[in-house]
Amino acid sequence: MALFVFSAQQLTNVLREQIKRGIEIRLVADPGFASRPFSEVLDLLGVSLPDHTCKVEAGNQPLDQALKDVGSSRLARGDKHHHKFAVIDNRKVITRSFNWSPSTVHTNDKTLLMIHSPQLAQHFTQEMDRLRDGAELGITPQLQGKLNRQKIRCGDGVTRG
Repeated sequence: MALFVFSAQQLTNVLREQIKRGIEIRLVADPGFASRPFSEVLDLLGVSLPDHTCKVEAGNQPLDQALKDVGSSRLARGDKHHHKFAVIDNRKVITRSFNWSPSTVHTNDKTLLMIHSPQLAQHFTQEMDRLRDGAELGITPQLQGKLNRQKIRCGDGVTRG
């Protein structure tokens, strides 16, 4: 997956089951969104981050073990990683303007297209490989610093009601 926003806990819960079945998950996301308290990128890295009020997202369920192939793009200051695509089983591509978030599903006007084409999937996989090669995978020093600062400030945080 190469995503601008990924904040859908329900999708992470589905991915958790796929991981248990041995499915490989790779994700490169926008660094500005990857480290926000509601980001599912954090869940895939096995961490949670309290927000500025020391609250943790209700229903937050970080993975017990961080995925190694999850991270964020290295970008020039001011740039955005605005991709919104996934390749499934080297045969299908999901793409278009759809951010992977509850607000996209419930309130925004976005489009989603699933294309069944091994040839197109190969092209998108090549783009994913390029993105991954330039990405910062795992918990970056910047993210670790943010986690440490919030831990000092908030402890483990309080679950949002």
